[in-house]
Order: sequence, then C-alpha cells, then structure tokens
Amino acid sequence: VQLQASGGGLVQAGGSLRLSCAVSGGTFSRYGMGWFRQAPGKEREFVAAIRWSGTNTYYADSVKGRFTISRDNAKNSVYLQMNSLKPEDTAVYYCATAYGIYTAVPGRQEYEYEYWGQGTQVTVSS
Repeated sequence: VQLQASGGGLVQAGGSLRLSCAVSGGTFSRYGMGWFRQAPGKEREFVAAIRWSGTNTYYADSVKGRFTISRDNAKNSVYLQMNSLKPEDTAVYYCATAYGIYTAVPGRQEYEYEYWGQGTQVTVSS
C-alpha cells in the first residue's frame, strides 16, 4: 500500500488549505484513515481520523471546528480541509491507514496505523 500526500504550502494566518492523500495498492474503502502532523522539535501528533465508511470522524481538540476530514472511496483518497489556520498549525502533515480492515473506530495513536505517506509541509505565517 502506498500513500501520496499533497496540497501543503505557505499560507497566512486565517487562511485555508486542503490536503489530499491518494492511496494505491490496497482496498481503500476497507481502511480507516488518519492525519497526523509533526512540528519542528515535537513528536508526531494525531489530527483527525475517519472511519472506513466515512460515517464517523474524529478530531484533536486543537483542530476541532477548523479542520474537516473527508474521503472519496471512488477516488481512493482522503482529504483534510484546514480553515482558520494558525501559526501553531505549522508542521509536516502525514496521512496513514489504520491497521486492519473495517476498523470500527480509527485510533489516535501512531501504533494504530500501518501505512504512512511521505508527508506534506504546511507553513502558516503570522
């Protein structure tokens, strides 16, 4: 399974970006998906997750109300719409597939994810 994240860039505080993650080599519709991020000097942290069916989504408190995770199973892709961006959102963003198939609730920990994309840089200027 391969994941390709894209859509990062430089944006001013208050702006928006939409990240995409294309998944190949597996049956995408069976996997829960997650987004994580890693800021310089910090550990990678959970951002958002979505159930394999797309019916349930989960967010870190720091992004709730500003970020929206979604998926298009027909396009084997997961997205992260980021609005009202803040300088503290600056990080490399990673997409990942949850372990197993038809996972009821995708986790919030790195060890609960099996395959990872290469990351896309998001920089928010103040």
